[in-house]
Amino acid sequence: MAITAAMVKELRESTGAGMMDAKKALTETDGDMEAAVDWLRTKGLAKAAKKSGRTAAEGLVAVAVNGGVGVAVEINSETDFVAKNGEFQSMVASIAGAAVNVADVDALKAAEINGTAVETVLTNAIAKIGENMTLRRMARLEGETVVTYVHNAAADGMGKIGVLVAMNGGDEAFGRQVAMHIAAANPASLSEADLDPAVVEKEKQVQMDIARESGKPEAVIEKMIVGRMAKFVAESTLLGQAFVVNPDLTVEAAAKEAGATITGFVRLEVGEGIEKEADDFAAEVARMNQA
Repeated sequence: MAITAAMVKELRESTGAGMMDAKKALTETDGDMEAAVDWLRTKGLAKAAKKSGRTAAEGLVAVAVNGGVGVAVEINSETDFVAKNGEFQSMVASIAGAAVNVADVDALKAAEINGTAVETVLTNAIAKIGENMTLRRMARLEGETVVTYVHNAAADGMGKIGVLVAMNGGDEAFGRQVAMHIAAANPASLSEADLDPAVVEKEKQVQMDIARESGKPEAVIEKMIVGRMAKFVAESTLLGQAFVVNPDLTVEAAAKEAGATITGFVRLEVGEGIEKEADDFAAEVARMNQA
């Protein structure tokens, strides 16, 4: 029986198996969908399906650099136990290495590690380790020099926060200081020109409402808003922030002293934006021991 792409898609969606595994299961069972599901289960490749509904908000961010290209990749797991697992860490490092050669997360899922697609590598790890994992996102940064920093490192090149800094001039030591600053200060953008206009406008409206509560005349309020928005921009942008290494200087001024021009940055933190399920430690341990 001819195995169609639609059949493979249906089996993947119902079992959580990788594309090649689903195709092989259908081939082995002559297209019988129910038999293919059983085939995957006997191989341990359908276990991922019952894990896929769980929230994966722990995990690691890994960084890697090749020449003037840097990448940061977030791979999530359900528990911090798995993030500390050597096998999981080895997989994360391999995926980060593959990410240097691709443009986005979809291309990364299709990229191969030792002849196996990253998406399948992850599916196999879910089946083996026994909890949900997701390749959530990746960011790519190019520059004359790209420097990395990992905060709360669990292993070499991976931890809870991963930072990339691209710059022209300067040296790696200064770049690392800037990367550490970014990890701590979490700027919204590089400069005022990069700030989301919607965010700026929302902040302006909030500040105007606050000022009007004071009962001051509109002319006075307008002058107040100019100052408050200048402070907001300075605190929100990397170049405008006070440098954590020397708060008397902005990051932009410190870069100038170091002979560097910062051209971009990336900051990824594990689980940011994911709504985590409330759970207790005992429940987490019990869940890890489920079949």
